[in-house]
Amino acid sequence: MKKNIFFLLMLVTSINYAADTILLTGGAGFIGSHTAIALLQRDYRVIIVDNLNDYYDPALKRAHLARIQTYDPTGEKLCFYEVDICDKNALAAVWQKEKPSLVCHLAAYAGVPVSVSNPGPYLNTNILGMLNLLELAKEYPVKNFVFASSSSVYGNTARAPFQESESADMPCSPYAMSKRASEMLAYTYHHLHNIPCTGLRFFTVYGPYGRTDMAPFMFMQKIYNDQPIQVFGDANIRMRDFTYVDDIVDGIIKAIEKPHNFEIFNLGRGNPVTLQEFISTIERIVQKKAIIIKKRVPAGDVDATYADISKAERMLNYHPTVSLEEGMQRMFTWYMNEYHAQGTR
Repeated sequence: MKKNIFFLLMLVTSINYAADTILLTGGAGFIGSHTAIALLQRDYRVIIVDNLNDYYDPALKRAHLARIQTYDPTGEKLCFYEVDICDKNALAAVWQKEKPSLVCHLAAYAGVPVSVSNPGPYLNTNILGMLNLLELAKEYPVKNFVFASSSSVYGNTARAPFQESESADMPCSPYAMSKRASEMLAYTYHHLHNIPCTGLRFFTVYGPYGRTDMAPFMFMQKIYNDQPIQVFGDANIRMRDFTYVDDIVDGIIKAIEKPHNFEIFNLGRGNPVTLQEFISTIERIVQKKAIIIKKRVPAGDVDATYADISKAERMLNYHPTVSLEEGMQRMFTWYMNEYHAQGTR
């Protein structure tokens, strides 16, 4: 009898929701587009909501959408709405029409430096947008609400490796503060309205189709094209926990399919490298030497990111497999065969 009860509990806590309808915000972005494809491959019906803002080139986001559509050529499992999550009425209209049973919320204004000089959009999208989604999840209950957070919430006070039990109450930028606030909102709505919520703190995600404003893409492109790169601070000391996008998506899918009452998980590689090691890796792959211009560390940036992923390993069966060398090689192959080959330099 006890064995049967245990088996039933396992079924309840780890469910394959394939064929369910999932609302995916930010699905035209870097991580969102990879996630959309993975969900379609698992037979979900995917409803993408994205406002295609100009934080980086909207043409790249439209290219992401075109790539996603190749995984559903008949249009039976994929819908796209150009909607801002800050527009609650428009968002509610999508929700009422499509009736999602799951939410994967990846939409956000990202990037630390810009948030310091222009915090308004970050507070609006990352907090008000989150509030709108939680309000709708309250009104139209869902089986699981998974949302993206960031390693930035740890600031410079966390002890390495960073554990989810850290207070994360001293953010160094408006971006980090907005992501921490979204976590707190999620807990409040779980507590008040019993919404099952899982927050995922991403650590420096990179890979093919990646954001052009992030170091992995910028460094690779500039080193390949014999252009100088800007390195902030001491490259032999500053560290980042670079995580390949496929590993992140695997963690997202596992979080969607294993609901919790409320949990926060680190999704990183758990193996940080110095910026100098990162640059040296790119130099080996592109077979060119970097031209380095040293700069002071900008306001709001953090010294290091380093994920303790033991909780995600234990509770989500999350196990990243792609090394930095392999991941950057895959990214460079994409760059040469697709991005660079199309004349986009």
